[in-house]
Amino acid sequence: MLSDDPFARALNALPFLKNAGSQPAEEFKRAAFFARIPAGHDVFVEGDVADAIALLISGVVRVYKIGETGREITLYRFGLGESCILTANAILSRQTFPAIATVEQDAEAILIPADTFRDWVRRYDAWRDFVFDLLSQRLSHVMLLVDEVAFRRMDARIAALLAEQCRRQNPIRITHQEIAAELGSSREVISRILVDFAAAGLIETGRGTIKVLDQAGLESLAAA
Repeated sequence: MLSDDPFARALNALPFLKNAGSQPAEEFKRAAFFARIPAGHDVFVEGDVADAIALLISGVVRVYKIGETGREITLYRFGLGESCILTANAILSRQTFPAIATVEQDAEAILIPADTFRDWVRRYDAWRDFVFDLLSQRLSHVMLLVDEVAFRRMDARIAALLAEQCRRQNPIRITHQEIAAELGSSREVISRILVDFAAAGLIETGRGTIKVLDQAGLESLAAA
């Protein structure tokens, strides 16, 4: 059962629940429970049974796949007021989790047991709408990811990633391996392209950092 503080934070993070009526909200308060999950912790790994679904009220979780060659690719991230559609699907279909979900930034979550979640989706329009909204958002994102992987040049994808991240911090604290994991490539390919970027005066690389020298140049390459 949730105490008053996490319950209030959950209502603020999940507007649909606030508008669903008193009975769903009361059931939510009784059935859900609060958890703090540190960065680096795997919420689920591939093949796990999803015994609960997490609704985040702080932090970020990264969901990704690892191929047979060991390469990673990020499928999506979710944060405040969001949840994992792959977890929802695993619970509703009674299948195992098909990817890896790792906490990227220290998270606080409201956890709902799987049986309870299935019951709420069956009985309450608000919960069904929440799941369908999640599905719509993630499907659009994954379709974009498929389009990028299949049809977009890797140098353009790297340029887009660096141009976006340098708006938040510059130098960017990121390694070649982390870029490879994000984009589903190999470290060798990423390193070769970054050498070309540096030679063109777009970036300057350091130990675990990349300093963007020409943001406009990166954005132009990303749009190519």
